[in-house]
Amino acid sequence: MYPSHRPRRLRRNGAVRRLVSETSVEPRHLVLPMFVREGAAEPVPIASMPGVVQHTRDSLRQAAADAVAAGVGGLMLFGVPAARDATGSGAVDPEGVLNVALRDVRAEVGDDTVVMADLCLDEFTDHGHCGVLDERGVVDNDRTLQLYGEMAVAQADAGAHVVAPSGMMDGQVGVIRDSLDATGFEDTGILAYSAKYASAFYGPFRDAVDSQLTGDRNTYQQDPANGREALREVDLDLAEGADMVMVKPALSYLDVLRDVAGVADVPVAAYQVSGEYSMIEAAVAQGWLDRERTVLESLTSIRRAGADVVLTYWATEAARWLRR
Repeated sequence: MYPSHRPRRLRRNGAVRRLVSETSVEPRHLVLPMFVREGAAEPVPIASMPGVVQHTRDSLRQAAADAVAAGVGGLMLFGVPAARDATGSGAVDPEGVLNVALRDVRAEVGDDTVVMADLCLDEFTDHGHCGVLDERGVVDNDRTLQLYGEMAVAQADAGAHVVAPSGMMDGQVGVIRDSLDATGFEDTGILAYSAKYASAFYGPFRDAVDSQLTGDRNTYQQDPANGREALREVDLDLAEGADMVMVKPALSYLDVLRDVAGVADVPVAAYQVSGEYSMIEAAVAQGWLDRERTVLESLTSIRRAGADVVLTYWATEAARWLRR
């Protein structure tokens, strides 16, 4: 008359649940994406991402220090330049906003956390694409690779522990690895955006970097319908020397994340992107969701699917919750 198996025994109180919990989220698993705006006199709120700002140089340093104090595992820096051009020359300029920011942050936090740099031209080009364009207006893969190599060296020289190529150019990891090794930066790591999808969930991010994009990125970012293709991209990046690989976005691609984690022999990252952040914040603002529980549940789902590292705009706040 009664059940012989009672799984509820392992849920009877908090101590039992904690003992048998299968998945944990710790501050060290989290990476905070940060934006720095060239020439900003004060932090600039991003309207579509409540609570996130484009930093000044000073506020960036303070936010980096706060993240380290909370135990966050890493910082990912993005630059918002005052001027752009067709080739994104600000990306390789030692005095460009991102390279200056990298020096600032390294001066502030040293080796107390992992300082990462987004390696892509889209923030620096006047057309908003992730590479240089040919005479037809199409991204020229191989010309772009040369600039990626130069950008990697500039970022490593500025202090990045890890460079993170996000442009989805064929062969980008190999060229970057060769460029770093040839210039004495053998110890600089590469976090490859291996499976980056042409997603609608990037919308608020384009506000965050004042994107100049015309058209779309469908010819180089992955089709959201494709899963096996992600595994091919990961295999290629690993063969070219990636130290870590990434799936982006996270929540809509947990199946892909699970598959990648099953084959990769390096740490796997997932990026909880701007649209995912803004959806939850919007629902919280309406009183429809409990903020802390929802954020931590979403992070747990990404870890459960196989992510060793999670990039999230809640990193510092979530780290404080977790340590509490």
